[in-house]
Parts: sequence; structure tokens; C-alpha cells
Amino acid sequence: MAYTTIKKPSDYFNTKLYTGNGSTLNVTGLDFQPDFTWLKCRGIAYNHRLYDVIRTPLNSLESNSSNAESSDGDGLSAFNSDGFTVTQGGNTEYNNNGVNYVGWNWLANNTSGSSNTDGSITSTVSVNTTSGFSIVSYTGNGSAGATIGHGLGVSPSWIVTKKRSATGSWVVYHKSQGATKYGILDTTASFGTSSSLWNDTEPTSSVFSVGTDADTNGSSATFIAYCFAEKKGFSKFGSYTGNGNADGSFIYTGFKPAFINIKRTDSLGQWNMFDIARADVPNANGNDQVIYSNSADAELSSTTREIDLLSNGFKCRATGGDINASGGSYIYHAFAEEPLVGDNPATAR
Repeated sequence: MAYTTIKKPSDYFNTKLYTGNGSTLNVTGLDFQPDFTWLKCRGIAYNHRLYDVIRTPLNSLESNSSNAESSDGDGLSAFNSDGFTVTQGGNTEYNNNGVNYVGWNWLANNTSGSSNTDGSITSTVSVNTTSGFSIVSYTGNGSAGATIGHGLGVSPSWIVTKKRSATGSWVVYHKSQGATKYGILDTTASFGTSSSLWNDTEPTSSVFSVGTDADTNGSSATFIAYCFAEKKGFSKFGSYTGNGNADGSFIYTGFKPAFINIKRTDSLGQWNMFDIARADVPNANGNDQVIYSNSADAELSSTTREIDLLSNGFKCRATGGDINASGGSYIYHAFAEEPLVGDNPATAR
């Protein structure tokens, strides 16, 4: 029996490291044309920059701020068959000469989207049902109980939505918290409770619901949402409780993680991004190289946030409150480097 239908996770998600050249740079080696690319400078405190195929190249959002969408003529200028192009003019955040960057990349369906009328609000959706990822554009109507089609065919486990046309927080739904709760990707705040964001209504196989809050459904405002459904052997959206011990909690994902983002939900804490490509010792389990989704800070090596990336999950190896406080509540989202069982299984180290 096959464990997963995704034999090669890097066909759907891949991390790419590159060094800027101060001009125009074609970043290659992804093995697919990305539809959602998230860029971050590793060595300097520059903003995160997020691009997708619906909003088209050069239109960026910043995960570490509430700023509206911007287009300054620099940045990711093209999605290519094997990667993407970054162009630098007056803005050095994307391609500074000699500076190291990371790009996290997801595949949707290589189109600018099609109309979806499943919800009370018509959306534009670019979706990959195999990997459980969709990019959703919509215009808010300000009404409680509005619904938006996401195209996944199964209920999403993780949704992040952002107002494009004006300032507004990045609002997070996570299945372990439920639709009465919400997180804010651009701050360190704990998860809160509100009926006006997700309308206290769990997403279904066809739609997600929004309330009257301006950050998910402002009248006439334009929004982008990134929706993820859990796929066995490829992605996992779960929760765990910290034990405050260097021999920390082990979290089973069913695959060797390529990327993990961890957030404490019951207290203040950073959104901690780890990936196998930036591991401080190549081909080793341990990784303490962290980037914060909510901050422009450069990558840092943090011994209070070290995790082991294992063949079937990850293990906390530090006592810091951001990942492993005793009794602390945490969520994570993770994507696979290799499935535990399949045609190309992960092996333990």
C-alpha cells in the first residue's frame, strides 16, 4: 500500500538558496515553475517579500508587516520553468550583491487562476489538489458569514489571508485552534478569540468562512489567501505541548521535514522558520538557523530554538519558550523533504 501519492515532494515544494548579484539574477534548480515564492534576505535585516501567480510578479507583500501590497519595479520579476528571476534597481532587499537569500517555493497550477463560485463571494483560484495548496483572491463584502471558494476539494488545515488594497494584519486559521481562534502572522501575539474573523465556522471541502472584520472581509477591499490541506507524507499541520527539557518533545509528521514553522499559541512568541537547506551543518539532524516570519531580522543561530529534523518528524533540542516551554502550547506547519514510506523513503540518521 502506498503511503503517499507524492513520490517526490520537491516537485511541489522546494527551498532555494541564492546569492545576490546586484542586478538581474535567474535563480534556477527548482525542477518546477513556482506559483508562490516567499523571499527573505538571510544576512541583513530586510523585509520578507511574498509573490504569487495571481497577483503577478513585482507585486509583493511583507509577512513581517501590515503594509498593503506594493510594486516598486524591483523584486521577483518572473516565474520561470525551473525557478524565478529577481531584479534589483533602487531597492536592495531582493538581490543585494554578495548577500545570501532564501526562497521558499510552492506549486499551484501554473495559471493566474480561474473563477470559483462555490462561495457567496466569487473568488479567483489557482489550485493544486494533489499537494493540497491553493492561492485564492477575493474582494470582501463586509457581511457576516460570507464564504469563499478555495478549490481544494477537502477542508484546509491552514489558511493565511492578507488585505492587499490597504493595511491589515495577516490573519491565520489553524485546524488545531479552530475557527473561533485566530493568529496574526506579522506579530508575536498569542492566538486570540473572535467571531468576526472566521465567523466561528470551520472551513469545508469547498469554502472557508469570514466575518465582518476588516482584516478578512473589509467591504470592497481586495484580499489574497493561501490555503493548505494536509496531505499524508507531504504536509502536516499539527500541535504539541512543550516539556521545557533539552531532550524535548518529539513531533511525528510521517516524513522527513524540509521546512517547519513553529508558533507558540498561549503566549507571546516568534513565528520560527526552519528548513533543511539552511541547516548549520549539512547532512546533520540539528538545526538552529531560524528566521522569524514576523520580523525583518536577519537569520540567526539560536541555541534556545534548536530542533532535530528526523526521518519521521522533528524533535525539540532546546528549552526556549518559543519552541519548548514546559506546558507551552504550540502549532506548526511542515512540508516534506522525503516521505517516510514510498518509492523514495527517508532514512534515519
